[in-house]
Amino acid sequence: MKLGLQLGYWGAKPATNHAELVAAAEAAGFDSIFTAEAWGSDAYTPLAWWGSATERVRLGTSVLQLSARTPTACAMAALTLDHLSGGRHIVGLGVSGPQVVEGWYGQRFAKPLGRTREYIDIMRQVWARESVVTSAGPHYPLPLSGEGTTGLGKPLKPITHPLRADIPVMLGAEGPKNIALAAEIADGWLPLFYTPRMADTYNEWLDEGFARPGARRSREDFEICATAQIVITDDRAATFEAIKPFLALYMGGMGSEDTNFHAEVYRRMGYGEVVDEVTALFRSDRKDEAAKIIPDEVVEDSAIVGDADHVREQIKVWEAAGVTTMLVSPGSVEEINNLATLI
Repeated sequence: MKLGLQLGYWGAKPATNHAELVAAAEAAGFDSIFTAEAWGSDAYTPLAWWGSATERVRLGTSVLQLSARTPTACAMAALTLDHLSGGRHIVGLGVSGPQVVEGWYGQRFAKPLGRTREYIDIMRQVWARESVVTSAGPHYPLPLSGEGTTGLGKPLKPITHPLRADIPVMLGAEGPKNIALAAEIADGWLPLFYTPRMADTYNEWLDEGFARPGARRSREDFEICATAQIVITDDRAATFEAIKPFLALYMGGMGSEDTNFHAEVYRRMGYGEVVDEVTALFRSDRKDEAAKIIPDEVVEDSAIVGDADHVREQIKVWEAAGVTTMLVSPGSVEEINNLATLI
């Protein structure tokens, strides 16, 4: 089992302690640091900024939103950071949801599985640099032609020779089809709300992808980097109460009322009634109530909260379920050092 530091995305203002957290994580032996994006701060700028102060840790995104960049723009950013970091970059991608894609990026949310497959194929063409980059589409045709174009588009290959011809790609996937796609075409899976209780179900979806012709990886060399809230404490009740507003936001406030991929994850866990109640309260601007009605068992299903012995044992459970890296969000250097002693 490895540990990764999940810095996430910024709230209203930038975080003030990320430099010390990154330094502490590398010193404590963490394997990686990851950044994220929603509709505020981007993932690449902080990753490059903080990553420049590191020498060993891998630098990942969890996740980049496909619609934020064309495939070639994403491939350019990736090959640039991979050079600057000496080959330590991991590209974590996700499709986001229609609210963000159409409302923030002004693009159509069509055929997410097909778009993801085409997107990654184009990026890998860029990094391989074996010939000019082309795509028949239909989502990202290169070169673009037809009505409204000049007809002068030219197939190109990157000027810069990538440091690595094959940069690792991981998918932030939540539904069964998307998880199977990750196993087929990616190097790893980045689950946001993971529960070892459903490991057999996840493995069925992953095995479907591994079994497809031309699958890129097998279970033996596929990474599962799961976001995990780990809190070492003697006050479990207070910690559960602190986590519940975060869960209420993702259950009830992310996406639209009837299209929320995060909420569907919790429905698959068996918490459909909780999701319905949280969503109704959250969208009635009763966010505090939405958080309070979430049972402790919902929190405990995808978080590890307790004393050091309890946390250590639960980490073993996650490892036995197939997780290779736990992406954690400690708030202090002390927390980082304490977590490092448990692995």
